[in-house]
Amino acid sequence: MDSIINYFETIPSLHRSLILVGGLTFFWLLEGGLPLFKFKYKKWKHALPNLFFTLTTIIVNFTLAFLLLGTADWVKANNFGIINWLPEMPLWLYAFIGVLFLDFFGAYLAHYVEHKVKPLWMVHLVHHTDHNVDTTTANRHHPIESLIRFGFTLLGVLVVGTPIALVMLYQAMSLIFTQFTHANIKLPKGLDKALSYFIISPDMHKTHHHYRLPYTDSNYGNIFSIWDRIFGTYMYLDREKLIYGVDVFPDEVKNSDIKHLLKQPFLPYEKATLSANLED
Repeated sequence: MDSIINYFETIPSLHRSLILVGGLTFFWLLEGGLPLFKFKYKKWKHALPNLFFTLTTIIVNFTLAFLLLGTADWVKANNFGIINWLPEMPLWLYAFIGVLFLDFFGAYLAHYVEHKVKPLWMVHLVHHTDHNVDTTTANRHHPIESLIRFGFTLLGVLVVGTPIALVMLYQAMSLIFTQFTHANIKLPKGLDKALSYFIISPDMHKTHHHYRLPYTDSNYGNIFSIWDRIFGTYMYLDREKLIYGVDVFPDEVKNSDIKHLLKQPFLPYEKATLSANLED
């Protein structure tokens, strides 16, 4: 465990880039062999706007990285934050608790708030208006959302008290998990269900991408499923009944256009329609 922590404390930018590109490539190839849906789309054409927003996310995070580093160094120097106030524990447990709570603040809480605050929903909408969810959808976030997510992660580092090594470990795990859960892959149902008791599984997250409420407002987690189960936001929908997108924004052409997607947060507020039947 010491070697892992030491590695992530000084992880080179090149290695972080390789995690991003390597994960994307791996799941892209896996989608070809184990597809959940046989999308009738041009895969590269579909990927272009998603990769554009992946790039803007990288730019935002890279530009503001000094704030993350500064905050992580401050909590370490001042012994501040939840995990630093707990009794002494093995390093593996310290790391697990740190990543677990960072996942709450940086992912679950941020995601929940984006769905409940109207202006933030219109920003987050860019992520939900993908009609063909695959691994490239993972980082399809408007630049404004990238700023919002960064702010919640920064809050998490401060409250949880995580040193930079755990922040980098969390971000690497978060990246791989979000590519995994968005990937258009079909795991055996029993395996997917079993995984969902511990981590966010592909089917669990894809329920969140169903085009109507209440499924859209469920399964907010990124790595660990415990938060959805604790706070009662877990829902299940059979994978065969999934329809991606948001029903009140049905124009697939516009929802694939970068210029339109950049304007999406400024459109009139719309919320997904509540399903009349939870089995639709």
